[in-house]
Parts: sequence; structure tokens; C-alpha cells
Amino acid sequence: MKIAIFGDIHANLEGLEAVLQDAADRDCTHFVCIGDIVGYNANPRECLEVVRRLECPVVKGNHDEEASLDTDLVGLNPLAERAMQWTRDNLTSEDKTYLSELRMVRQVRDFTIVHATLDSPSSWGYVTNKFDAMASFGYQYTPLCFFGHTHSPKFYVKTTTVTVERGSSIEIENGKKYFINVGSAGQPRDGDWRVAYAIYDLGANRVTIRRLEYDLAKTQKKIIDAGLPTMLAERLELGK
Repeated sequence: MKIAIFGDIHANLEGLEAVLQDAADRDCTHFVCIGDIVGYNANPRECLEVVRRLECPVVKGNHDEEASLDTDLVGLNPLAERAMQWTRDNLTSEDKTYLSELRMVRQVRDFTIVHATLDSPSSWGYVTNKFDAMASFGYQYTPLCFFGHTHSPKFYVKTTTVTVERGSSIEIENGKKYFINVGSAGQPRDGDWRVAYAIYDLGANRVTIRRLEYDLAKTQKKIIDAGLPTMLAERLELGK
């Protein structure tokens, strides 16, 4: 069995479609979403529809939560605030209800999924190094946990200590725990513009991060045509 695990789509329909097509080409039969379906880009409703059609496990991201609320936007930078208000204005009440009812943490088969951290998932903290990961490992009761939020794929491994493993794939070994960032299917921020997702191959005991090109120009044009900030289109080609 192969499971495609993706998230941080951020309303990038072309990125999401590239991920799902690649997953199908690699015989993935199951799908999991680690949140932030909406926000920043120009196709929030369409991306929601695609994810909902998959009928797969999904957890809530911070942009999913913010988009589902009708409270004042506070604590966001001006760019994110403009994008979030546009997103709210372009979602239906049904869309917002779906997002509001998503859980923060879920166990799927033998692994866990969360958008940000396991120690305080609703605080939306960032895991950017092994010291951040240590806090989540204390709340991880399955061998693997997949997460996102930083838009940068990374493998954290816990034995007696916590290490950061490089490369595009990792073998899952008994006695170890893995906290794996699957990257972003819609707005990468690691200097590589290509979208990312993970394949968990249960038969081979291996997790692989896939990087994919997509129709970037089409996504950028949609952002500009929608009246969203031009910077949102420009940052996509920079992977930032």
C-alpha cells in the first residue's frame, strides 16, 4: 500500500492537481491531507472541493481555521491579512463549516497527522529544528507523524537523541520515531518553487518526498486576475 500525504495547498489548484496526478502515477491508493487547504492563492473553493471528493483524513491548518471565522483579523502581516479577507469573501458558509469542524490531530492506521506541533497543535508553533521537534516527540505515540506548516520538507528522527536526516527518502526502522514534514503542495518556502508531498510506502517501509513542476504561470495569472497582492504571485517562483 502507498499513501500520498500532502498539505499546505493554499488554494493552488494547479499545484494540487500535479500532486494528485503524480500520486496516481505512482500507484498511491490512499490520501491524507495535513491542512491549510485555503489561503494566499486564488482557488480556495476548488481546492476544497478536490480534497473533499477524496474523502480522506484531513486535519485543520491555521489558515483553515482563520478562514472559517468571522472575527476581526488580528496578528497577521498585511499581505496575509489581505489574502485572508479575500479568501473569506470567496468561501460559502458550507465551506467555512467544513473547515471549522476539522480536527487538530488524527491517527491514521499506524501514524499520526497534525498541521503544526503535537505538543500544542492549536497554538500553531513552527518546527524548524531538532529542538522544536523534541517537544512534539514527547506527545507522539505512533512511530510516525506527518506535519507541515513551515512549507519545507524535512525528516526528524528520534532514538536516544533527535537528528535531522537529509535527502529525499528515509527507511522506517523499528525502535525509532519519525516526525516528517511533507512540504507544501501549493507554496514551497525552501527556495525550490516545485511543489512537494510525501509517499509512505508501507510495503517497503519507506517515506519519499516528491518534488514536482506544475503550471506556475497559470497559478500566477489567477492570483493577479483575482486582485490578490502581486507579491503572492511573485513569491511562488522564488520558493519563498
